[in-house]
Amino acid sequence: MLLSTWRKSSHSEAPDGDCVEVAWRKSSYSSSPDGNCVEVAFVPVGVAVRDSKNTSGPTLAFENAAWRGFLATAGR
Repeated sequence: MLLSTWRKSSHSEAPDGDCVEVAWRKSSYSSSPDGNCVEVAFVPVGVAVRDSKNTSGPTLAFENAAWRGFLATAGR
């Protein structure tokens, strides 16, 4: 099971409130008592990854092919 948290872009200055939102997901397998975990968000061109303890910090972005390659390697 994955949990989602919606995040409104801090770079959106649209007067009508239109902006891009991303659903961040943290695995339910994450049981770290200190909250150490990464979150992922699936976007049209790939996957974004961030530190769940620093949600306003830097985000890594991966194209779909690179993400699939990572998952294939990590699953070994």
